[in-house]
Amino acid sequence: MAPDNIDDYQASGPFEGPEKLLELWFAPSAAAVPGSPDVNGKTGLRQVDRKVWEDMLDIVKCKVLSVMEGGEIDAYLLSESSLFVSPHKLILKTCGTTLNLLGVPRILEIAAQYADMPIVYRCFYSRKSFMFPERQKGPHRDWKREVEFLDNIFKDGAAYTIGKVNGDHWLLYMASQVDSIANSPSNSQILSRESPPDSQGVPDYTIEILMSDLGKASRDPFFFNGELASKPPSTLALDISHELGINDIFPSHLTSLDAYAFTPCGYSSNALIRWGNEALPKSLNIPINSIPGEGYFTIHVTPEQGWSYASFECNVPLAPSHDGEDPTTIPDIETLVRRVVSIFQPGRLTLTLFISSQDDDGDNSESAIEDAQRAFRAALTGIKLKEEAGLPARYRRTDKINYEFRGYDLAFASFELVP
Repeated sequence: MAPDNIDDYQASGPFEGPEKLLELWFAPSAAAVPGSPDVNGKTGLRQVDRKVWEDMLDIVKCKVLSVMEGGEIDAYLLSESSLFVSPHKLILKTCGTTLNLLGVPRILEIAAQYADMPIVYRCFYSRKSFMFPERQKGPHRDWKREVEFLDNIFKDGAAYTIGKVNGDHWLLYMASQVDSIANSPSNSQILSRESPPDSQGVPDYTIEILMSDLGKASRDPFFFNGELASKPPSTLALDISHELGINDIFPSHLTSLDAYAFTPCGYSSNALIRWGNEALPKSLNIPINSIPGEGYFTIHVTPEQGWSYASFECNVPLAPSHDGEDPTTIPDIETLVRRVVSIFQPGRLTLTLFISSQDDDGDNSESAIEDAQRAFRAALTGIKLKEEAGLPARYRRTDKINYEFRGYDLAFASFELVP
């Protein structure tokens, strides 16, 4: 992504594509939030007015471009990535030199003041290693400062570095309760971290595909100069989304897409995905009486040569693999990865699957993570891309790490393109 003003863009130097991802939960599920629905049927954090969120985002140094209201989620497209608001949780994803973590104290105040939720149920903060760490500001100048900032707010936080310290790696911070800056709640308001993540039995599930060194053919469509730049940014972005197949990553009849094309280059999109029982993978053991749900995916592209980057993130529960590719059904992990990577053709990529598990799930959670690793490898080793010289190239895995946390499991893998 890049600023809309070309003079500002040219003066800004390289742009930091890898995002800072903050996720704050104030209840274990949407059903657990206090209060009654408003006239629009919204509860919890979704009742907070857009202007209040915009004031918080001023602290972070980004702006709202558009908002898409779904049945369960409000998706804000930002000048630097995305904000997703559910009744019980908030996801703030920002790139560049934004000050993501400086928004945390204000978010806690908003949750307490406007949604009567003064206690943080869970906090997650993660990011890929920066390309240009020296350009960051505030607590984001290095991982140690980010951890110190969060430790000053949260109790019993835990920080992890996953992958090669001197190469592509992924950083994660987790905490379960906060020294609230809001009013102290009664004991009955404090939520136990042993509660299941979702009362409907649907696991908390996030897959990320973080891609660097994008192929030239996949970068070129995201430069918007001349006549193209005369189109409205959303119209241009939706045209590109159709042309490149972004609309078809998930079935089009289940997808609502909001997209924006930046001048002179860059792209962002949020999608809301509607799924029902028939779309949920049986391997995740989700109860058959679970109500239909709504998830999201988000894509952000920085196409400039030298620091090209694209990210894909999705929270729809997916099966590892199945036979065939049916465009009318929710894709499995293998199909999803293949579709996304074929669009962007990165030279290097990191994949993560972060999924909730019960402490007594043991073998089942290990199986889900290993199944995901096999799906990553099957998807990527089965892709043959054309390099600029016209020679075929394949991906090889350079890192595979499985991690078991308290209540969550992680599959991490890195791949690179080789002749």
